[in-house]
Amino acid sequence: MKDQTREDPKIIAAAERQMQAWSRTQQLKDQQCLHRLNEDHGRDFGPFVTLSRQAGTGGEEIARLVGERLGWEVLDKNLLDQIAENFKLSRPLLEQVDETEAGWLSGVLDGLLDPPSIPHEKYVDCLNRIVFAAGRRGNVVLVGRGARFLLPMARGLAVRILAPPKYRFAQLAKSHDLREDEVRRLMETIDGQRRKFVQQYFHHDINDPHLYDLAVNVERLGAEGAAQQIVVALGAAGLVES
Repeated sequence: MKDQTREDPKIIAAAERQMQAWSRTQQLKDQQCLHRLNEDHGRDFGPFVTLSRQAGTGGEEIARLVGERLGWEVLDKNLLDQIAENFKLSRPLLEQVDETEAGWLSGVLDGLLDPPSIPHEKYVDCLNRIVFAAGRRGNVVLVGRGARFLLPMARGLAVRILAPPKYRFAQLAKSHDLREDEVRRLMETIDGQRRKFVQQYFHHDINDPHLYDLAVNVERLGAEGAAQQIVVALGAAGLVES
């Protein structure tokens, strides 16, 4: 009976219509709210850094170094811990939907018929609230998860960490015990999932250079040099004392 219910096209169509309507409404509210915040120059926010990164560039390490230099909080994977704690969600289940290709319809049906699955929309709603609160506190580095599109950037610095494919492949090979073809597939998968996450929920191309205030090639500068460039850029933007 349970399997028949899962495959019932009426249930699937109804769930899909409901989630699409919810998603459109939520996106409109978020866009209106962010527009008002940007018009107000986000005076109640920041300073903060949003850090987007390609796979194999060590973005989390660079964020940690920036945090150490400035004495700021860093929210990367520990952001999932905050979401799990604040919204009473399973940390392992959150990892399954974090910055991955959305399978929200199956998540919705699982949530209705076979709890405790977490739909992507619920995750993104919780994510919005945590990122919003962190942006208001300020003095924080936010790694990935579309934070660039959730906060008024008048009070923050949007950074993209990148490097040539050969360098990124070598870095991933060091940290993963995988065959060469598996490492290459891993790199493509991570980049693809992050791109789809941003496209679906924020309607932007993560690779568009115009989205960022600063792009840093970590192959040339290394993690320490990249962190220093971010701190210098914050000073130049008047977000921290130079």
